[in-house]
Amino acid sequence: MLTLIGLGLWDEKDITLKGLEEVKRADKVYAEFYTSKLMGTSIEAMEKLYGRKVVVLERKDLEDESWKIVEEAKSKNVVILVAGDPGVATTHSSLLLEAKRKGVETRVIHNASVISAICSVTGLHSYKFGKSATVSYPYRGIVSKTPLNVIKENLSINAHTLLLLDLNPKPMTIGEAVKIMEKVDDGTLNHFAVGVARIGGDCYIKCDHFYSLPNHDFGKPLHTIVFLSKKLHFTEYEFLREFADAPKELEEFVE
Repeated sequence: MLTLIGLGLWDEKDITLKGLEEVKRADKVYAEFYTSKLMGTSIEAMEKLYGRKVVVLERKDLEDESWKIVEEAKSKNVVILVAGDPGVATTHSSLLLEAKRKGVETRVIHNASVISAICSVTGLHSYKFGKSATVSYPYRGIVSKTPLNVIKENLSINAHTLLLLDLNPKPMTIGEAVKIMEKVDDGTLNHFAVGVARIGGDCYIKCDHFYSLPNHDFGKPLHTIVFLSKKLHFTEYEFLREFADAPKELEEFVE
């Protein structure tokens, strides 16, 4: 049996009761933190609460050598702990597919994800989000234009864009993301965005012009950015004014 268990957004206490029960019943407990991280806890704190030894997986363990875990799950009850909600990352869905094809029973125990929580903390309507994208660190000096292209595509259908920030080699900050995006901007980014820090913990949100976001102290990661659509519903604007201190001029974009 292979079970993927979502850990939620912040610390070891975000696990569901159902998830905790499965951890305690497992023969082997692994954790994967390269697709997402829990910034409010540590492996030691998790082991203390769960009462189990937690083995942290490296990227290669799930991408290059996933067959080892699948083989182990043929005869043991194997659990993999995942920050957020399992299956959101393609790495997890690929693992489930591999296990299914090899006759291993699988199960997913869901939890909160940034994909849904971002709507809760910003007040932005879930149905108004388009594709999401990840702002990555430059590779060999080259900045990926994918996030910019996704924003442009979403703007064309009046949709918000969720920008996830790279975690490796270290969690990227909003300030770093803005500087990286500026290098490929063609004028598209001259608009408003919402910066969000530490969802699930001591959350801080601020709405401002995209290039003004680095002027605010978002504190420690994890950080996320939502690039706003061309037009806002009036309830979205009101929420951002009350909870994210949005500038008054954003009212010009309310439909």
